[in-house]
Amino acid sequence: MKVQTPRLLTRRTLATAAMSVAVLAMTACGGGSTESATGESAAPTNLAEGGSTTLTMWVDAERAPALENIAASFEEDTGIAIDLAVKDFAAVRDDFITQVPTGNGPDLIVGPHDWIGTFVENGVVAPIELGDKASEFQESAIQAMSYEGNLYGVPYAIENIALLRNADLVPEPVGTFDEVVKNGEAAVEAGEAEFPFLVGLDPKQADPYHMYPFQTSMGVPVFAQNEDGSYDASKLLLGEPNGVEFAKKLVEWGDAGSGILNSNITGDIAKEKFNAGESPYFLTGPWNVGAAQEAGINVAVDPLPTVGDQPAQPFIGVNGYFISAQSSNALAANEFVVNYLTTEEAQDAMFEVGGRPPALTASFEKAASDPIVEAFGEIGANGVPMPSVPEMQAVWADWGSTQLALIKGSAKPEEAWPAMVKNIEQKISAG
Repeated sequence: MKVQTPRLLTRRTLATAAMSVAVLAMTACGGGSTESATGESAAPTNLAEGGSTTLTMWVDAERAPALENIAASFEEDTGIAIDLAVKDFAAVRDDFITQVPTGNGPDLIVGPHDWIGTFVENGVVAPIELGDKASEFQESAIQAMSYEGNLYGVPYAIENIALLRNADLVPEPVGTFDEVVKNGEAAVEAGEAEFPFLVGLDPKQADPYHMYPFQTSMGVPVFAQNEDGSYDASKLLLGEPNGVEFAKKLVEWGDAGSGILNSNITGDIAKEKFNAGESPYFLTGPWNVGAAQEAGINVAVDPLPTVGDQPAQPFIGVNGYFISAQSSNALAANEFVVNYLTTEEAQDAMFEVGGRPPALTASFEKAASDPIVEAFGEIGANGVPMPSVPEMQAVWADWGSTQLALIKGSAKPEEAWPAMVKNIEQKISAG
């Protein structure tokens, strides 16, 4: 995946002005450390003169191999090495927040867009100026990576859930969840399946992320959205009138009801059972498609079924690259992110390792020759970005535990749902 030198030279020439603007922007927000940002000296033409000759990127074990070739190309062209430091994904966000201010954090980090609000509030990421390159990405990806009018990440993949169907058990797609349940129960009654429908539930928090399309279909989003698609965290909408009605559905489908939602089915169990051909349906993301196909399942990707009279909108998760506000060489970090990680070669490599639809339109169009990728992309086009506002951190715990109690049948919808909304409102007000 060697980046061709002539193309890079042209790209770098065109990017020089943009880099200067970007560095100025980073420093204006408290991030950059180069003298050029003060206006007292010009940005160095040799990137190695801008600071450290090694940039550290925190990345998880799955994605690190896909970045090795592009990192090698960058080092060959600039003399600046990229140290791909593999980190535990579960802890890397908090480690980044605590270590960047001390000067011990990395120059770059790979992660999802919903970290942005907390990153910005803690002053640990620098804004990025993509210029005309922004138009080369899918609009939803750029929107997700933006916060309060600034772009803070370069996206590389978009992911969302869909309804996987075992086409050998149920040949045709349907439009509503009632029809899904009907088909699933018919498969069970015919002795062809054990479970009508599968979705993984956490033993402590259920899974509001996977249940969100059903909730939005009943007109109960988390927060209001502004005209530009950003979230208005001052308007919590979980208390909308249909919130209690959705809660009733969870009881109806749960352990004490039809059992369509089974609190004993974790994500791993759901994956195992679907891959064993024990259910016609599995609500999940593209990350589980490959294993199902390898297990011999005839996988089809269906649109998310509706429960109410509104579209079933999933959360969209956008993965990307962020630059530390305390990078040891902000100019080089910006060059690597803006002019190397935005290439088709880099975006294709991340798709090949993760199977998630690329954010770069040219790469997505190639990937979409696969009908599975195309189907996930079409469903994602109807989705909404996962809220990246810090207030979202006050939502998850109560949201998940309440859903789990309802699914288990240990809570009453008319009491539990309003109590959940009140708790979340109090946490948001408390900051």
